[in-house]
Amino acid sequence: MKKNISIIVFSILLIACGTSSKAVRSSKKIIKGDWAIDNIAYSDYGNFKILFFNDIYKGCLEKSEWTFIPNNNTGIYNTTNEGCKDAERNFIFTIQEVDQTTGLYEFLLKPTDAKNKSIDNSGFRLRLTQLSDLNMQWEQTASIDGKSFKIYINFLKISKQ
Repeated sequence: MKKNISIIVFSILLIACGTSSKAVRSSKKIIKGDWAIDNIAYSDYGNFKILFFNDIYKGCLEKSEWTFIPNNNTGIYNTTNEGCKDAERNFIFTIQEVDQTTGLYEFLLKPTDAKNKSIDNSGFRLRLTQLSDLNMQWEQTASIDGKSFKIYINFLKISKQ
């Protein structure tokens, strides 16, 4: 009897892990390729001076171009806006399914050097709230003076690789 229960529990765990993996694999297929940040919006009105990824402000991050390479969970983004430091920035990323019923995912991004080694061991957790063949949205909650608000980073697909 104990053996049968163990087999049933193991089977349920195997099925549950397999389902999640399929959803994440599907997301990685969609995210593969080149994207551009179309705009960054806030849930509240105000002039916010936010340093994204401990590196870049909104004006320079908007219109930046991103390449996602899911087979090794790496990527690069470039900023070329006038008045911004033109630079290629490397990162590693992970997509983790949070809730299968809502389809929400967590997107973990960690800046690296060109050899994919962490620069300062910092990482950033964002919510992947939308992902389609043409659009992607990241959401992050921030707090200023004890008041929370949401940041929305909206991407448009440029091409598939």
